[in-house]
Amino acid sequence: MTLRLGLIVEKLGGELFGSPDLCIEGLQSLEMANEHQLSFLSHPKYQNQLQQSKAACIIVSQAFKDKALLRGACIVVDQPYLYFALVTQLWKQHLPPINSPRIHSSAVIDKDAIVDPSAFIGPLCVLERGSVVGANSVLKSRVSLGEKCRIGARCLVHSGVVIGADGFGFALNAGRWEKIEQLGSVIIGDDVEIGANTCIDRGALQDTVIEDGVKLDNLIQIGHNVHVGHHSAMAGCVGVAGSATIGAHCTIGGGAVVLGHLSLADGVNISAASVVTRSILKPGHYTGMFPIDENSAWEKNAASLKQLARLRERVRALEKQLQMNNSFN
Repeated sequence: MTLRLGLIVEKLGGELFGSPDLCIEGLQSLEMANEHQLSFLSHPKYQNQLQQSKAACIIVSQAFKDKALLRGACIVVDQPYLYFALVTQLWKQHLPPINSPRIHSSAVIDKDAIVDPSAFIGPLCVLERGSVVGANSVLKSRVSLGEKCRIGARCLVHSGVVIGADGFGFALNAGRWEKIEQLGSVIIGDDVEIGANTCIDRGALQDTVIEDGVKLDNLIQIGHNVHVGHHSAMAGCVGVAGSATIGAHCTIGGGAVVLGHLSLADGVNISAASVVTRSILKPGHYTGMFPIDENSAWEKNAASLKQLARLRERVRALEKQLQMNNSFN
């Protein structure tokens, strides 16, 4: 398959410097692209790869226009990374259609489940009683959609995802655990993407809710009663404990953890591997992790941290003594 540069610019905009009849046979990184492929430069730290790149054409911002022209064809846009994302969508639209049934023969679908006629249900999927899959949504292989759980329109759910397993709820009874039956469901909005082997638990009483446009990476755990606001995104291995509320347009880096019953305001960004131990009520970038260091230095710092409470009390005592001395002078 090929796409003409002229067609790409016609569909997506941008200023083309080069022949509109040049045909692109693929998309690739600056370093790996060949003379038949389209690439992009979105971050200044990769600009040293620009002149050496063999790409047929490179998407760049206005700041790198002159350097790009020295090597050949380019498309100048305001946001190269976003433009490249749109090119990937255009490319996929032009791929030959896959001639496979909308519902794979191995899928198990309860008679009371509702599947929109335009949805795609992959091999070995299970849709339980009362579950709903919206228009043009795609469930890849081995997706499990629990009883009364709902997926909106244009969602993409990757292999191995489990939606609607019981939340982790138990009460102690004389040293033994009594199960708290999970009576809610999971409600997923439109245009949501869920990565492979991610698990979203059903609510205990109220529903677990994933709003429109949310993007979840692989191996994420969303606990019961969690509410994730629209267009938030989480990287791989994030864990969100039960009854936490994540605002809209939040980002959570890989391996980070949000403890239960906490709230993140709209526009909060959490660094990778952080542990959120308190609610965050204003937007911003937050980090809660101990920086990596040589082990010997880390052990010394860790030992010092254990003494912080005692040192704090000593400082308070010294401050109090100074105040008393000053009062007599």
